[in-house]
Amino acid sequence: MRTIPPELVRRYEAEGWWTRETLGGLLARGLREAPDTRFRVHSAVRPWSGTFRDVELVARRLAAGLRDRGVGPGDTVVFQLPNWMEAAAVFWASSFLGAVVVPVVHFYGRKEVGYILETVKPKVFVGPERFGRLEHQADLVADVPVVGVVGRDFDDLLADEPMAGVLAADPAAPCLIAFTSGTTSDPKGVVHSHQTLGHETRQLAGLYPDDRSEQLTAAPVGHFIGMVNAFLIPVLDGTPVNLADVWDPAQALALMKSDGLTVGGGATYYMTSLLDHPDFTPEHLPYMKYAGLGGSSVPSAVTTRLEGMGITVFRSYGSTEHPSITGSRHTAPVDKRLHTDGDVLPGVELRLAEDGEILSRGPDLCLGYTDPALTERAFDAEGWYRTGDIGVVDGDGYLTITDRKSDVIIRGGENISALEVEEALLGMPAVAEAAVVSAPDARLGEHAAAFVRVRPGRSMPTLEELRAHLEGVGLARQKWPEELHEVADFPRTASGKVQKFVLRRSLGDIAVRSR
Repeated sequence: MRTIPPELVRRYEAEGWWTRETLGGLLARGLREAPDTRFRVHSAVRPWSGTFRDVELVARRLAAGLRDRGVGPGDTVVFQLPNWMEAAAVFWASSFLGAVVVPVVHFYGRKEVGYILETVKPKVFVGPERFGRLEHQADLVADVPVVGVVGRDFDDLLADEPMAGVLAADPAAPCLIAFTSGTTSDPKGVVHSHQTLGHETRQLAGLYPDDRSEQLTAAPVGHFIGMVNAFLIPVLDGTPVNLADVWDPAQALALMKSDGLTVGGGATYYMTSLLDHPDFTPEHLPYMKYAGLGGSSVPSAVTTRLEGMGITVFRSYGSTEHPSITGSRHTAPVDKRLHTDGDVLPGVELRLAEDGEILSRGPDLCLGYTDPALTERAFDAEGWYRTGDIGVVDGDGYLTITDRKSDVIIRGGENISALEVEEALLGMPAVAEAAVVSAPDARLGEHAAAFVRVRPGRSMPTLEELRAHLEGVGLARQKWPEELHEVADFPRTASGKVQKFVLRRSLGDIAVRSR
């Protein structure tokens, strides 16, 4: 893990940003204070309705069952589940045990899941028997001591008597490993402690308007922020949980009218897909009072459109490594809310390197990566994190992201490693060289665009052939390029490195020529 300067530790503790409360303690306290709060799963395949008390009972029976099987503080529990009640039960149970929970997005394929299992070597794995294209693969988890399959034998893990209390754990120790795609070909394992995740939960909750109404959470709980929004903040606030296991704009619009639910933001795609759906009417606008946007590129055209419809927009900037770096409050001036990524949040420090790269540090900054080499490259001895993003700060201290140094594409809030896609494309016989970059997307913020140099004597593959190849190598569909362009050669630096910023810029020219 990275070195955290002692003076920062003292400051974070003195300011109350870091406390001695573990994640299990935070959850137990919140559940004790609001046991009758509603918890519902809106699903065509696994609907569920109950209260916090009901879910906590399942979680505590699971905790007792796992403890009987030798699971305790510091052990690793992996779950790959849709937005179902069982996902909350696994996360809460792991926290009560002081275990390290590893959420995995349900659309990750065999390649990604195999890498994660090999990296963290869990004691427990919980997944579904089947959900969409995801199905249980026994051989993949053959070396995991405890396996539970929701829809088959998950209930066998539950003890008759629930575990009381929480097991003692070091609040500075790891409590969560979140895997995210990025500049490496394999997912990066980001390690958070009870202290960093506890602060992030309290800080993010503080950004939400008090009158935001009941939220519908469709962002995958296998994703870091989706899990925090679904399973931590509501317990801290005592507010109802409403989950959807697929993002269906028609369902979301129907739930607004039938149940008074609201979609309060997230990645830009969630808002634009609602507004552009044929079922949308002005009657839905009262349930869309706020839009807190982040997790992907936020075009000003979208924020201006939302504001013009009477929706109060506010933006934020962060990553799995440093979840909440900047953010606008919903009460900030309109121009700041619509056109910047906010100012620094409490406890956070930000500075720009000579090339404009954003460096940050703060009490919600992760402990580092599971790969020590990545940790060494991303953090310095003074506790600063190199974000890989380029930005400018205005005279009022508001940050605006202008470019990205790292090869990450953020599609609908999900990170895509350009390097991973490029390596997969190079497995095609016709492809001599490939470069993948982010392209603007009116719905998703960004999507992947592939540029290919073809081998002599070979024909340029079609987009359909490219996707068939990626499916064959097991790459998740969300990562497949949605544009394919042929180049005779790539723009390069003097050292021969592909200038991806030139490729990104050329996409605008391509769009103009195609009109």
